[in-house]
Amino acid sequence: MEQDDKIIDGKIVSQKILDDIKRKVPELSVKPGLALILVGNDPASEIYVSMKSKRCAELGFYSVVERLREHTTSSELLRKIYDFNADDRIHGILVQIPIPKHINVMEMMEAIDYTKDVDGLHPFNAGRLILGEKCFVPCTPAGILELFKSYNIETSGKNAVIIGRSNIVGKPIASLLMQKNNTANATVTICHGRTRDISEYTSKADIIIAAIGSANFVKGSMVKEGCVIIDVGTTRIEDNTKKSGYRLVGDVNFEECYPKASKITPVPGGVGPMTIAMLMKNTFASATKAIYS
Repeated sequence: MEQDDKIIDGKIVSQKILDDIKRKVPELSVKPGLALILVGNDPASEIYVSMKSKRCAELGFYSVVERLREHTTSSELLRKIYDFNADDRIHGILVQIPIPKHINVMEMMEAIDYTKDVDGLHPFNAGRLILGEKCFVPCTPAGILELFKSYNIETSGKNAVIIGRSNIVGKPIASLLMQKNNTANATVTICHGRTRDISEYTSKADIIIAAIGSANFVKGSMVKEGCVIIDVGTTRIEDNTKKSGYRLVGDVNFEECYPKASKITPVPGGVGPMTIAMLMKNTFASATKAIYS
């Protein structure tokens, strides 16, 4: 099949990253270890955790999946995190989001040893990210930057509009893109649920990063010719033509936006594979003390 020059293929880029890690693992004096904690029985979370565990096995990592019941108390979860903090075999700890509402997310994040915070969500890492210092970067934003590098997408001086202000994607990618370095220097605007007339901002954007969790939110009429579009969203919608009964779509109406875009990520196969690849890269970096020695 002929390669589509408009498509930003996260599967290809992520595989290169994973292949590079796999090649280096036998050279290490320790085996990188990742602890995955799943609270409750959310079907999507089960799939994501299984995928991450599978990647660990493929790369030669040590991994453990800790499944906790839906009604696990905050103190029970914290004790498990403290156990992994003290475990020398574990270099990265990830609590799969979302977690039950009765658990305090910030308390949970702060409990993870920041040197094992391979999800990049501990306040220590979040603060260093804003300051432009060395830290663990949240996996999805880190993956987006890798896509920009791989496809030689210029960010310096560009108008970048981010739709969504989550701590996992929106805020950290905004911080990364406004940094003073060769892979940033963008003029960043963050839009969200309370923004009036989002199209007023997206229509002027050179780069759009959609991470709002609303299927097909970004329409073709909202983007300008030549825009680079990064779609972080993943939503299941009914589709009787599929064996599963559903199909995955992003926050961007791909069919409408594709003709105008200079580059665009598909869903699936765009940002998703990069998120897991960057988790593996962060875990590898933790095992080699590349971030905090």
